[in-house]
Amino acid sequence: MIPGMILILLLMFFLISLRHILTFSLVPAENSVKEHKAKYDDLVKNNRLLKSANEELENKVENTIALYDITKDICKNLEEEKVFAAFKEKINRYMRVEDCRLLGPDEDITKYSDYTILPLNVYKKTVGFLAARIIKDQETDKFHILAQQFLLGFKRALLYKEVQELTITDTLTHVFTRRYFMERFNEELSRSKKLKLRLSFLMIDVDRFKDFNDRYGHLVGDAILQDVTKTIKDTIRQIDLIGRYGGEEICIILTETDKEQSRFAAERIRRAIEQKIIKAYDEELKATISIGISTYPGDAHETKSLIERADQALYMAKQSGRNRICLYQPSH
Repeated sequence: MIPGMILILLLMFFLISLRHILTFSLVPAENSVKEHKAKYDDLVKNNRLLKSANEELENKVENTIALYDITKDICKNLEEEKVFAAFKEKINRYMRVEDCRLLGPDEDITKYSDYTILPLNVYKKTVGFLAARIIKDQETDKFHILAQQFLLGFKRALLYKEVQELTITDTLTHVFTRRYFMERFNEELSRSKKLKLRLSFLMIDVDRFKDFNDRYGHLVGDAILQDVTKTIKDTIRQIDLIGRYGGEEICIILTETDKEQSRFAAERIRRAIEQKIIKAYDEELKATISIGISTYPGDAHETKSLIERADQALYMAKQSGRNRICLYQPSH
Protein backbone atom coordinates (compact mmCIF):
# COMPACT_ATOMS: atom_id res chain seq x y z
CA MET A 1 0.00 0.00 0.00
CA ILE A 2 2.74 2.36 0.98
CA PRO A 3 4.82 1.75 -2.15
CA GLY A 4 1.70 2.45 -4.23
CA MET A 5 1.10 5.75 -2.48
CA ILE A 6 4.70 6.68 -3.01
CA LEU A 7 4.38 5.87 -6.70
CA ILE A 8 1.26 8.01 -6.96
CA LEU A 9 2.97 10.89 -5.17
CA LEU A 10 6.00 10.61 -7.45
CA LEU A 11 3.72 10.59 -10.50
CA MET A 12 1.90 13.68 -9.25
CA PHE A 13 5.22 15.42 -8.57
CA PHE A 14 6.38 14.54 -12.07
CA LEU A 15 3.22 15.89 -13.68
CA ILE A 16 3.40 19.12 -11.68
CA SER A 17 7.07 19.56 -12.61
CA LEU A 18 6.32 18.86 -16.27
CA ARG A 19 3.55 21.46 -16.21
CA HIS A 20 5.91 24.05 -14.80
CA ILE A 21 8.55 23.17 -17.36
CA LEU A 22 6.09 23.42 -20.25
CA THR A 23 4.63 26.68 -18.94
CA PHE A 24 8.06 28.29 -18.63
CA SER A 25 8.98 27.03 -22.11
CA LEU A 26 5.79 28.32 -23.87
CA VAL A 27 5.90 31.86 -22.43
CA PRO A 28 9.26 32.78 -24.02
CA ALA A 29 8.17 31.12 -27.27
CA GLU A 30 4.95 33.13 -27.31
CA ASN A 31 6.85 36.31 -26.56
CA SER A 32 9.32 35.50 -29.33
CA VAL A 33 6.50 35.04 -31.85
CA LYS A 34 5.01 38.40 -30.86
CA GLU A 35 8.41 40.10 -31.23
CA HIS A 36 8.98 38.56 -34.65
CA LYS A 37 5.49 39.54 -35.79
CA ALA A 38 6.09 43.12 -34.65
CA LYS A 39 9.42 43.21 -36.50
CA TYR A 40 7.71 41.78 -39.61
CA ASP A 41 4.97 44.42 -39.45
CA ASP A 42 7.65 47.13 -39.12
CA LEU A 43 9.48 45.73 -42.13
CA VAL A 44 6.26 45.69 -44.19
CA LYS A 45 5.50 49.28 -43.17
CA ASN A 46 9.04 50.44 -43.98
CA ASN A 47 8.89 48.63 -47.30
CA ARG A 48 5.69 50.45 -48.19
CA LEU A 49 7.27 53.77 -47.22
CA LEU A 50 10.32 52.97 -49.35
CA LYS A 51 8.15 52.05 -52.31
CA SER A 52 6.17 55.27 -51.94
CA ALA A 53 9.37 57.32 -51.65
CA ASN A 54 10.83 55.51 -54.66
CA GLU A 55 7.70 56.20 -56.74
CA GLU A 56 7.78 59.84 -55.70
CA LEU A 57 11.46 60.06 -56.62
CA GLU A 58 10.79 58.40 -59.99
CA ASN A 59 8.00 60.91 -60.67
CA LYS A 60 10.28 63.80 -59.78
CA VAL A 61 13.04 62.46 -62.02
CA GLU A 62 10.55 61.88 -64.85
CA ASN A 63 9.11 65.39 -64.42
CA THR A 64 12.60 66.90 -64.32
CA ILE A 65 13.58 65.10 -67.51
CA ALA A 66 10.30 66.14 -69.12
CA LEU A 67 10.78 69.77 -68.09
CA TYR A 68 14.32 69.79 -69.46
CA ASP A 69 13.29 68.02 -72.66
CA ILE A 70 10.30 70.27 -73.34
CA THR A 71 12.11 73.49 -72.39
CA LYS A 72 15.07 72.61 -74.61
CA ASP A 73 12.89 72.06 -77.66
CA ILE A 74 10.39 74.88 -77.30
CA CYS A 75 13.15 77.40 -76.61
CA LYS A 76 14.64 76.61 -80.02
CA ASN A 77 11.72 78.49 -81.55
CA LEU A 78 10.86 82.19 -81.44
CA GLU A 79 7.39 82.02 -83.01
CA GLU A 80 4.29 81.32 -80.93
CA GLU A 81 2.92 78.69 -83.35
CA LYS A 82 6.22 76.79 -83.47
CA VAL A 83 6.55 76.91 -79.68
CA PHE A 84 3.10 75.34 -79.36
CA ALA A 85 3.84 72.73 -82.04
CA ALA A 86 7.00 71.65 -80.19
CA PHE A 87 5.13 71.53 -76.87
CA LYS A 88 2.26 69.51 -78.35
CA GLU A 89 4.68 67.00 -79.83
CA LYS A 90 6.62 66.58 -76.58
CA ILE A 91 3.75 66.44 -74.09
CA ASN A 92 2.40 63.21 -75.58
CA ARG A 93 5.63 61.48 -74.61
CA TYR A 94 5.00 62.03 -70.91
CA MET A 95 1.23 61.84 -70.49
CA ARG A 96 -1.89 60.76 -72.36
CA VAL A 97 -3.55 63.77 -73.96
CA GLU A 98 -6.41 63.22 -76.37
CA ASP A 99 -6.33 66.79 -77.72
CA CYS A 100 -4.29 69.92 -77.05
CA ARG A 101 -5.07 73.37 -78.45
CA LEU A 102 -3.78 76.92 -78.33
CA LEU A 103 -6.79 79.24 -78.08
CA GLY A 104 -6.89 82.97 -78.75
CA PRO A 105 -7.70 85.49 -76.00
CA ASP A 106 -11.19 86.08 -77.43
CA GLU A 107 -12.02 82.38 -77.81
CA ASP A 108 -15.22 81.15 -76.15
CA ILE A 109 -13.71 78.67 -73.68
CA THR A 110 -17.15 77.46 -72.54
CA LYS A 111 -17.08 75.26 -75.65
CA TYR A 112 -14.21 73.35 -74.03
CA SER A 113 -15.90 72.39 -70.75
CA ASP A 114 -14.32 68.92 -70.83
CA TYR A 115 -10.83 70.38 -71.28
CA THR A 116 -8.27 71.45 -68.71
CA ILE A 117 -7.77 75.17 -69.40
CA LEU A 118 -4.66 77.14 -68.52
CA PRO A 119 -4.81 80.94 -69.06
CA LEU A 120 -1.67 82.35 -70.68
CA ASN A 121 -1.04 85.50 -68.65
CA VAL A 122 1.76 87.79 -69.80
CA TYR A 123 2.33 91.08 -67.96
CA LYS A 124 -1.04 90.74 -66.17
CA LYS A 125 -2.81 90.34 -69.51
CA THR A 126 -4.40 87.14 -70.83
CA VAL A 127 -2.98 86.58 -74.33
CA GLY A 128 -4.60 83.20 -74.89
CA PHE A 129 -5.42 79.81 -73.38
CA LEU A 130 -3.77 76.40 -73.43
CA ALA A 131 -6.47 73.72 -73.51
CA ALA A 132 -6.01 69.96 -73.19
CA ARG A 133 -8.37 67.01 -72.96
CA ILE A 134 -6.54 64.74 -70.53
CA ILE A 135 -7.37 61.02 -70.56
CA LYS A 136 -6.30 60.30 -66.96
CA ASP A 137 -7.51 62.70 -64.27
CA GLN A 138 -4.48 61.98 -62.10
CA GLU A 139 -2.24 63.49 -64.79
CA THR A 140 -3.82 66.95 -64.49
CA ASP A 141 -1.13 68.11 -62.05
CA LYS A 142 1.57 66.91 -64.45
CA PHE A 143 -0.07 68.85 -67.27
CA HIS A 144 0.04 72.07 -65.23
CA ILE A 145 3.73 71.51 -64.45
CA LEU A 146 4.62 70.92 -68.11
CA ALA A 147 2.36 73.76 -69.27
CA GLN A 148 4.37 76.21 -67.17
CA GLN A 149 7.37 75.45 -69.37
CA PHE A 150 5.25 76.16 -72.43
CA LEU A 151 4.27 79.50 -70.89
CA LEU A 152 7.95 80.38 -70.44
CA GLY A 153 8.68 79.60 -74.09
CA PHE A 154 5.53 81.43 -75.19
CA LYS A 155 6.53 84.56 -73.22
CA ARG A 156 10.00 84.39 -74.76
CA ALA A 157 8.51 84.27 -78.27
CA LEU A 158 6.21 87.22 -77.52
CA LEU A 159 9.08 89.26 -76.11
CA TYR A 160 11.21 88.52 -79.18
CA LYS A 161 8.32 89.56 -81.42
CA GLU A 162 7.91 92.83 -79.51
CA VAL A 163 11.63 93.59 -79.81
CA GLN A 164 11.56 92.80 -83.53
CA GLU A 165 8.52 95.03 -84.05
CA LEU A 166 10.23 97.87 -82.21
CA THR A 167 13.18 97.66 -84.58
CA ILE A 168 11.12 97.57 -87.79
CA THR A 169 7.98 99.56 -86.88
CA ASP A 170 7.62 103.31 -86.61
CA THR A 171 6.32 104.10 -83.11
CA LEU A 172 3.92 106.84 -84.25
CA THR A 173 2.33 105.42 -87.39
CA HIS A 174 2.90 101.67 -86.76
CA VAL A 175 4.15 101.11 -90.30
CA PHE A 176 7.64 100.04 -91.33
CA THR A 177 10.56 102.28 -90.46
CA ARG A 178 12.46 103.79 -93.36
CA ARG A 179 15.47 101.49 -92.85
CA TYR A 180 13.41 98.29 -92.83
CA PHE A 181 11.19 99.49 -95.66
CA MET A 182 14.27 100.04 -97.82
CA GLU A 183 15.45 96.49 -97.11
CA ARG A 184 12.09 95.12 -98.21
CA PHE A 185 12.06 97.43 -101.24
CA ASN A 186 15.37 95.96 -102.42
CA GLU A 187 14.03 92.43 -101.90
CA GLU A 188 10.82 93.10 -103.81
CA LEU A 189 12.65 94.76 -106.67
CA SER A 190 15.03 91.79 -106.93
CA ARG A 191 12.05 89.43 -106.98
CA SER A 192 10.35 91.52 -109.68
CA LYS A 193 13.48 91.42 -111.81
CA LYS A 194 13.87 87.68 -111.37
CA LEU A 195 10.26 86.88 -112.18
CA LYS A 196 9.87 89.69 -114.73
CA LEU A 197 7.05 91.39 -112.81
CA ARG A 198 5.93 95.00 -112.69
CA LEU A 199 6.32 97.02 -109.48
CA SER A 200 5.13 100.52 -108.60
CA PHE A 201 6.40 102.87 -105.91
CA LEU A 202 4.21 105.59 -104.36
CA MET A 203 5.49 108.58 -102.43
CA ILE A 204 2.67 110.23 -100.43
CA ASP A 205 2.75 113.56 -98.63
CA VAL A 206 0.09 115.16 -96.38
CA ASP A 207 -0.80 118.53 -97.92
CA ARG A 208 -0.01 121.61 -95.81
CA PHE A 209 0.99 119.48 -92.87
CA LYS A 210 3.14 122.28 -91.44
CA ASP A 211 0.06 124.50 -91.30
CA PHE A 212 -1.73 121.90 -89.16
CA ASN A 213 1.21 121.79 -86.77
CA ASP A 214 1.49 125.59 -86.58
CA ARG A 215 -2.23 126.12 -86.04
CA TYR A 216 -3.24 123.21 -83.81
CA GLY A 217 0.05 122.00 -82.35
CA HIS A 218 2.21 118.95 -82.89
CA LEU A 219 -0.05 116.59 -80.92
CA VAL A 220 -2.87 117.27 -83.37
CA GLY A 221 -0.39 116.97 -86.23
CA ASP A 222 0.67 113.55 -84.96
CA ALA A 223 -2.97 112.45 -84.66
CA ILE A 224 -3.62 113.52 -88.27
CA LEU A 225 -0.59 111.57 -89.50
CA GLN A 226 -1.70 108.49 -87.53
CA ASP A 227 -5.22 108.66 -88.95
CA VAL A 228 -4.03 109.24 -92.51
CA THR A 229 -1.61 106.31 -92.29
CA LYS A 230 -4.26 103.99 -90.87
CA THR A 231 -6.66 104.91 -93.67
CA ILE A 232 -3.96 104.17 -96.24
CA LYS A 233 -3.23 100.79 -94.61
CA ASP A 234 -6.92 99.91 -94.70
CA THR A 235 -7.13 100.83 -98.38
CA ILE A 236 -4.18 98.93 -99.84
CA ARG A 237 -3.82 95.16 -100.25
CA GLN A 238 -2.21 92.95 -97.61
CA ILE A 239 0.61 92.05 -99.99
CA ASP A 240 1.56 95.73 -100.45
CA LEU A 241 4.23 97.28 -98.23
CA ILE A 242 3.89 100.60 -96.43
CA GLY A 243 6.51 102.60 -94.55
CA ARG A 244 7.19 106.03 -93.12
CA TYR A 245 9.84 107.66 -95.28
CA GLY A 246 10.27 110.71 -93.08
CA GLY A 247 8.22 113.51 -91.49
CA GLU A 248 4.75 113.39 -93.06
CA GLU A 249 5.88 111.33 -96.07
CA ILE A 250 4.50 107.81 -96.45
CA CYS A 251 5.80 105.37 -99.08
CA ILE A 252 4.15 102.29 -100.58
CA ILE A 253 5.33 99.41 -102.72
CA LEU A 254 2.57 98.00 -104.93
CA THR A 255 3.80 94.55 -105.88
CA GLU A 256 3.00 93.12 -109.35
CA THR A 257 1.37 96.43 -110.34
CA ASP A 258 1.90 98.39 -113.55
CA LYS A 259 1.51 102.13 -114.11
CA GLU A 260 -2.23 102.19 -114.85
CA GLN A 261 -3.03 99.85 -111.99
CA SER A 262 -0.97 102.00 -109.64
CA ARG A 263 -2.86 105.11 -110.76
CA PHE A 264 -6.15 103.38 -109.91
CA ALA A 265 -4.85 102.28 -106.47
CA ALA A 266 -3.48 105.77 -105.74
CA GLU A 267 -6.81 107.37 -106.66
CA ARG A 268 -8.62 105.07 -104.28
CA ILE A 269 -6.23 106.14 -101.50
CA ARG A 270 -6.55 109.85 -102.34
CA ARG A 271 -10.36 109.71 -102.25
CA ALA A 272 -10.43 107.78 -98.97
CA ILE A 273 -8.34 110.52 -97.31
CA GLU A 274 -10.27 113.37 -98.93
CA GLN A 275 -13.63 112.01 -97.74
CA LYS A 276 -12.56 111.25 -94.19
CA ILE A 277 -13.24 113.43 -91.15
CA ILE A 278 -10.26 113.21 -88.83
CA LYS A 279 -11.00 113.51 -85.12
CA ALA A 280 -7.91 114.81 -83.37
CA TYR A 281 -8.55 115.57 -79.70
CA ASP A 282 -11.25 118.29 -79.72
CA GLU A 283 -10.84 119.03 -83.42
CA GLU A 284 -12.64 117.58 -86.44
CA LEU A 285 -10.46 118.18 -89.46
CA LYS A 286 -10.17 117.36 -93.15
CA ALA A 287 -6.86 116.60 -94.85
CA THR A 288 -5.71 115.79 -98.36
CA ILE A 289 -2.66 114.09 -99.81
CA SER A 290 -0.53 114.33 -102.92
CA ILE A 291 0.96 111.24 -104.55
CA GLY A 292 3.90 110.69 -106.89
CA ILE A 293 4.35 107.37 -108.71
CA SER A 294 7.24 105.63 -110.44
CA THR A 295 7.14 102.14 -111.95
CA TYR A 296 9.63 99.36 -112.64
CA PRO A 297 10.82 98.69 -115.30
CA GLY A 298 9.47 101.61 -117.31
CA ASP A 299 10.82 104.46 -115.14
CA ALA A 300 13.89 102.97 -113.47
CA HIS A 301 15.66 99.73 -112.56
CA GLU A 302 17.11 100.59 -109.15
CA THR A 303 15.49 101.48 -105.83
CA LYS A 304 17.30 104.80 -105.54
CA SER A 305 16.22 105.89 -109.00
CA LEU A 306 12.62 104.77 -108.45
CA ILE A 307 12.49 106.83 -105.23
CA GLU A 308 13.98 109.89 -106.90
CA ARG A 309 11.50 109.72 -109.77
CA ALA A 310 8.50 109.18 -107.51
CA ASP A 311 9.71 112.19 -105.50
CA GLN A 312 9.89 114.26 -108.69
CA ALA A 313 6.33 113.22 -109.56
CA LEU A 314 5.22 114.16 -106.01
CA TYR A 315 6.79 117.59 -106.46
CA MET A 316 4.80 118.03 -109.66
CA ALA A 317 1.59 117.06 -107.83
CA LYS A 318 2.33 119.71 -105.20
CA GLN A 319 3.10 122.34 -107.80
CA SER A 320 -0.07 121.50 -109.70
CA GLY A 321 -2.33 122.37 -106.77
CA ARG A 322 -2.06 119.42 -104.31
CA ASN A 323 -4.66 116.73 -103.61
CA ARG A 324 -3.75 114.96 -106.81
CA ILE A 325 -1.70 112.17 -108.36
CA CYS A 326 1.19 112.53 -110.76
CA LEU A 327 2.97 109.75 -112.63
CA TYR A 328 6.66 110.21 -113.34
CA GLN A 329 7.19 111.72 -116.75
CA PRO A 330 10.72 111.75 -118.18
CA SER A 331 11.87 115.20 -119.25
CA HIS A 332 12.85 115.58 -122.92
